[in-house]
Amino acid sequence: MPRNRYYSGPVTDHFDGTRFHSPGQPVTDRSFRDLWRWQRSGARAKWPSTVPVTQSIPPERSARPRLTMVGHATLLIQVAGLNLLTDPVWSDRASPLRFAGPRRVTAPGIDFEHLPPIDAVLLSHNHYDHLDIDTLKRLHREHGPRMIMPLGTDATVRKGVRGARVETGDWHDSHALAPGVTATLTPANHWSSRGVRDRRHALWSGFWIDTPEAQIWFAGDTGYGNGAVFHDIRARHGAPDIAILPIGAYEPRWFMSAQHVAPEESVQMFLDIGAQRAVGMHWGTFQLTDEAREEPLELLQKSLAAAGIAPERFRALVPGEVLAD
Repeated sequence: MPRNRYYSGPVTDHFDGTRFHSPGQPVTDRSFRDLWRWQRSGARAKWPSTVPVTQSIPPERSARPRLTMVGHATLLIQVAGLNLLTDPVWSDRASPLRFAGPRRVTAPGIDFEHLPPIDAVLLSHNHYDHLDIDTLKRLHREHGPRMIMPLGTDATVRKGVRGARVETGDWHDSHALAPGVTATLTPANHWSSRGVRDRRHALWSGFWIDTPEAQIWFAGDTGYGNGAVFHDIRARHGAPDIAILPIGAYEPRWFMSAQHVAPEESVQMFLDIGAQRAVGMHWGTFQLTDEAREEPLELLQKSLAAAGIAPERFRALVPGEVLAD
């Protein structure tokens, strides 16, 4: 059995001693042959090279929940006087290379210089569109936030961001952010890697943010699977006031369904978790898959209508847009 490059720990129901997995859920591994078949299909829609963005300047603090979309899976969550960033990426590309790889078509919804003081960064997993070392270095240098992440993900951050305030956890582990405020790692149906020989050597997760002001769930990247993950999260934590759910990067389904939900599955997640409101993320910034840029929005609206859900309850925010009480 190959050696795990990032983590050494006891065997559990989702770690076999070398690789992590999502128990009872569809296998996410894909072969190079599968990848070649996908890339040869020629089905990729053409995206615009750039889309205008109206940037937002957030307040320094907020007691009531205030969420600002930066782009893709990066959101500024302001709640209970804390400023949190999810999966921060301000770089031009989601790639290990600065000259190749998916390039952003929307500028960040908040200029980096206009960020308020960042207290904590929540990292869901180590894929390049979620864990960007250049951005983390800049955050560490200018804000010095805590960086909270799943098991094994810390190996990448510790190597790339010297002196970072790194904290790790397994699924269901909680981290106190302030008196009465915690961030708990939640399961997801996904995978991890930074290269070709480290698949599933680090864990992936979402985050449940528990505050006196609101319950906020950031789902991270996930496939739907049989839905058990989301029913279990609701049983453990209750129904969130706000769910932050992925809606994009889902085509072709034969390749993506185990790892990324399509919009109709995002709506089912919304129902499963019982959220009062939801924010759609993971769309429209980096072209990672085949669907057209606007398709997630269109399918989300159709799925909400089919389920009888008012569209204002589940909004796919554009960069710079804010959801606030």
